[in-house]
Amino acid sequence: MHVPVAPTRYLFFTGKGGVGKTSLSTATALSLADRGKRVLLVSTDAASNLDEMLGVVLRNTPTPVPGAPGFWVLNIDPGHAAESYRQRVVAQMAAESTEAELATVREQLSGACTTEIASFDEFAALLSDREQPYDHVVFDTAPTGHTLRLLSLPKAWSGFLAGNDRGASCLGPHSGLKMQETRFKAALDALSDPMLTAVVLVTRPEAGAIAEAARTSDELHALGLHNQRLVVNGVFHASVRDDAVACAMEQLGAQVLDSMPQNLRALPQERVLLRAFDMVGLPALRALLGQTDIPAGTDPVPSLHREVHGAGLEALADELAKSEHGLIMVMGKGGVGKTTIAAALSIGLVQRGKSVHLSTTDPAAHLSVTLAGEVPGLQVDRIDPLVETQRYVDKIMATKGAKLDAQEKALMLEDLRSPCTEEVAVFHAFSRVVGEGRSAFVVLDTAPTGHSLLLMDATGAYHRQMMREFEGQPSARLVTPLMRLQDPDYTRIILVTLPETTPVSQAQALQDDLRRAKIEPFAWVINKSVLAAGTRDPLLAARLKGEQVQVDRVREGLSRRTYLVPWRVRAPVGVAALSDLVTPNSA
Repeated sequence: MHVPVAPTRYLFFTGKGGVGKTSLSTATALSLADRGKRVLLVSTDAASNLDEMLGVVLRNTPTPVPGAPGFWVLNIDPGHAAESYRQRVVAQMAAESTEAELATVREQLSGACTTEIASFDEFAALLSDREQPYDHVVFDTAPTGHTLRLLSLPKAWSGFLAGNDRGASCLGPHSGLKMQETRFKAALDALSDPMLTAVVLVTRPEAGAIAEAARTSDELHALGLHNQRLVVNGVFHASVRDDAVACAMEQLGAQVLDSMPQNLRALPQERVLLRAFDMVGLPALRALLGQTDIPAGTDPVPSLHREVHGAGLEALADELAKSEHGLIMVMGKGGVGKTTIAAALSIGLVQRGKSVHLSTTDPAAHLSVTLAGEVPGLQVDRIDPLVETQRYVDKIMATKGAKLDAQEKALMLEDLRSPCTEEVAVFHAFSRVVGEGRSAFVVLDTAPTGHSLLLMDATGAYHRQMMREFEGQPSARLVTPLMRLQDPDYTRIILVTLPETTPVSQAQALQDDLRRAKIEPFAWVINKSVLAAGTRDPLLAARLKGEQVQVDRVREGLSRRTYLVPWRVRAPVGVAALSDLVTPNSA
């Protein structure tokens, strides 16, 4: 990949989780800084691993990167952004406001809706500030579904605020939002200007990643972002022609790229070769784009490591089937294979005589593509934000709006046009699905880590609100979604990772977050293990050294139950291939 001679001021890197957005965006920012430019790298991913990659502590303010003059990094932390936003809104309230009024406003600003708008507010500030001291601002974004939501917000909020003198009730006093109207408009103008903003679609030579990049390209065009480029990361060429695993990897990649959709073919395109080393540290990042040689100390052809054995996914399906019902949440970093694992476990439970509902909270997930067929006894759907928002609006209008006159109904509908309504509606749908585990198995394929944590925050906020409302009522039998998630007999959390440093570190951080919420993960699944599949290719063998370390790290220090899924010559897509992962005694 070559950094453009005259890159735009704002560069967005987006794509399916696990395709290498962080590595490529960071390497690009570093390359620009090495050219003498002043560069700010911004992470909008709540589960970012930039700290590990660059060896710096991420903050909500620009932090210089040691060893790279002119290079700063900033992390838009949702929690920090929300607290700053609350303080700004409360500070704007009249001095004569009572403590009760201030408490009411703080409560209004305690939910996931405020977290989203606060994060977006900081994002919009970067886009609208034409006087900032940076030549380039590079955005390392969250996986596609969350990023499309973020990029749609300037248009959504600008439209909502235009001519609206009331504001969204879920955001407290209207002045907290209305004052940002000019900023949101400037952010929208910057995003829509091809001379200022370019979007780099990152993919891998894999069918799912390519299909998502094609959908994303169309959706970005619809949002007015037409300046797009495509980067295919991790292109592999086998060097041992009689190695079945290596040759299959190369062939599968070539087939996917040959059948690339036309809308992607029309974009300026570059390809980045698969590297034998982890993208940690400045030398590795410089080497990724071919600016320097392989980092010193990297052994390109290590000796082959001991064979890895362990329980497979069929053993996990057996363990889960010991219960009669409950919730199974499959969680992890984007791109680790959560949808595949969730679909396979659902089929495995059906094979074992269970009734199963398979759903997803990921706005970019397409379970139908993974299943590619129907399974008797398996109900499949998704929590569609648009559908759930309309359902929520209809419910509110039918209940609270029933006794209002025409003018009051119009005002309520206007309030419900707020982009915040979507977040509330998705939480209600999530709560409804969680409750279904009382009578059947519910397998929930979740959004990538950052987005799932925001949903968990909403669950916690709702729990605290309900506990306050029911305080002093011992006869009430209150069971909130959070209480169900905390019940190990009701909920089983499956953490999915790849045998690589970053996915394991992020899964560990997710496990720590869950434990702070008193939710204990049930098991870990290490997916796509080349070590377990076996190979003699020098480049793949070089990557196995790190893979062995990560497998041992999970087994010996992070998980009580670990299940291993080998990399497969044929991608596990379709009912037959997924069934093979969970069929007892399958190879």
